[in-house]
Amino acid sequence: MEDYITLIQQNTWLAFIGIVLLSYLLEDLAIVTAAVMASHGSISFEAALLAIFIGIASGDALLYALGLWSRRWRGLRYRLLTMPLLRQAKRRLQHHAIVNIVIIRFIPGLRSVGFTLCGYFQIPFNRFLIAVLLATAAWTAFVFGLIYQVGNSDWLQQHPLKWLLGPIALFVLLAFNRMAKRSFQQNNHHAKPKRPSSSGVYPISKSHTASKGEL
Repeated sequence: MEDYITLIQQNTWLAFIGIVLLSYLLEDLAIVTAAVMASHGSISFEAALLAIFIGIASGDALLYALGLWSRRWRGLRYRLLTMPLLRQAKRRLQHHAIVNIVIIRFIPGLRSVGFTLCGYFQIPFNRFLIAVLLATAAWTAFVFGLIYQVGNSDWLQQHPLKWLLGPIALFVLLAFNRMAKRSFQQNNHHAKPKRPSSSGVYPISKSHTASKGEL
């Protein structure tokens, strides 16, 4: 383990690329890892923060590209035409793209689907990129900065259990995301749904019908 840490300290690019790739798998783990490494001096504060920013922002752009590419699948397009909720999502993203994309970023569980739909609905990429950069900068700076400040404090640097900062920070972050997701789901559950017809299918007004070229 000591040899591994020494190798990372001697090769900043190795740590930089590793953080970027880790953010594609689990961004919370990548943020915690980068902040802990920076507080221990394994990588500079600036390099760690930049790696996290690039990893998360590029991952969001890849989700957008995935949605754009999925438009080629006719079967998928036909299925989406029968889902009125997606038409509502499309209207919101088109009319208030930046605000809604920022909101999606801060609601756990919506990022993958929401950003993929942005590409599928062909939301202008410049608006998407602006919103992603703003939200990523705010979220990364807050979480990364908080963990770094705690890890860089004198009392923790001298504590024999300072290695517990990473697991504890990850647990707190995941627990917070879980509570936020549950709160969001409960708010949606309490929303008054439309009354279904006798056949058990929710009625769809003419405004919710779509031609094949609308999605």
